[in-house]
Amino acid sequence: QVQLVESGGGLVQAGGSLRLSCAASGRTFNTRGWFRQAPGKEREFVAAISWGGASTDYADSVKGRFTISRDYAKNTVYLQMSSLKPEDTAVYYCAGGRGYGTSRTPSRYDDWGQGTQVTVSS
Repeated sequence: QVQLVESGGGLVQAGGSLRLSCAASGRTFNTRGWFRQAPGKEREFVAAISWGGASTDYADSVKGRFTISRDYAKNTVYLQMSSLKPEDTAVYYCAGGRGYGTSRTPSRYDDWGQGTQVTVSS
């Protein structure tokens, strides 16, 4: 059974940092991604990383503030978030895809975690 389990969310003040983790079991994914969904808004792409880490991609809104990385031994992907802003408040979802490269398209991902809440106070 494939599972993706996120952790690391919480409440932080603006300007602070958080690190999200997403541990996968049951499958190794070529592409790993992070998406987020704020109340009343559609799910949006945040970051993605390819197998081997040769390619990474970031939404313009987080570029320079967020860093995606992966640990192959632990089958885990991380999202280091710095200089957080209130507009980063959302439920963050990790995703795994069997395709190669990176993708901003949710349908390219095969499995999803349940999400972890990130709240940034002003």
